[in-house]
Amino acid sequence: MIWDKAQELGRQIGQSAEYQALRRAETSLREDKDTVAKLDLIQTLARQVDQVVSSGQMPDQATAEAYEGAVRDLEVSPTGQAYVVARSNFEKLMQRVNQQISEGMEKGATSTIITLG
Repeated sequence: MIWDKAQELGRQIGQSAEYQALRRAETSLREDKDTVAKLDLIQTLARQVDQVVSSGQMPDQATAEAYEGAVRDLEVSPTGQAYVVARSNFEKLMQRVNQQISEGMEKGATSTIITLG
């Protein structure tokens, strides 16, 4: 029963306007060559920063500034902005879903009615 309800919830989330907008924004990101180049640069810089940090050091200022600049460039591009907005809206939806699940769990934990199935 739980798995059926989870699958139904997943189906409904997949049909939500927020999820559909996120999928469209992701597709637009992948189809925009300039944006793909920006994402590749961000990933490369992020790996460099991770390697330096994992060795117990701080990244040099030039790398940190290059990373921040690349992220800023992505966020101010129309495609990047659309993605950021869609992602934020989807995250808000999921926060509300998780809050409702938590409230349901609390009610279920204190309920004196036992249901099986």
